[in-house]
Amino acid sequence: MTIKRVWQGVEAILHALVLLMSLLLIFTSPWILIGRQLTDRAGFWDLFHVYGGLLTAILAVLFLIKVCNGGQWRLFFPWLTRDIKPLLADVRGLLRGQLPHSGGKGLISVIEGLGVIILLLVAMTGVAWFVAEPVNALAWRHYHIVFVHAFIGFIVVHCLLALLHIRAFFD
Repeated sequence: MTIKRVWQGVEAILHALVLLMSLLLIFTSPWILIGRQLTDRAGFWDLFHVYGGLLTAILAVLFLIKVCNGGQWRLFFPWLTRDIKPLLADVRGLLRGQLPHSGGKGLISVIEGLGVIILLLVAMTGVAWFVAEPVNALAWRHYHIVFVHAFIGFIVVHCLLALLHIRAFFD
């Protein structure tokens, strides 16, 4: 099996893996008791959160690669090339009561791009918390929690946008 075929297989399930791991980590996070560092007395959920989180950080980087593959990054991050006309058109349409279209460089794609950035910030702060010296660990924990809350908000918005996209098929 070639690397390209393996990547295509991973790429096909990457969104589902990121979603599954993210939801598992979010829903089980109230059960973890980690402060500055993982202790010898860490329970199953603590270990799952740390090592599942590290796995999810790897998945987040792979997801970024998937999003950027073949120039697709221009769809999700059009502001990096100052191509914001489709985004502004969608915002103007929203102000007139029109729902934005999915795909292209418009509002929905930009929101999805922001979700990727937030996911990477969650991953980065989680990894930083894991490797930080105990004196800095609580600061990284705080940043991690802030970005997790932002990511939860993104998941809600992303689900609503997906429902709007599905609704468009019936109009």
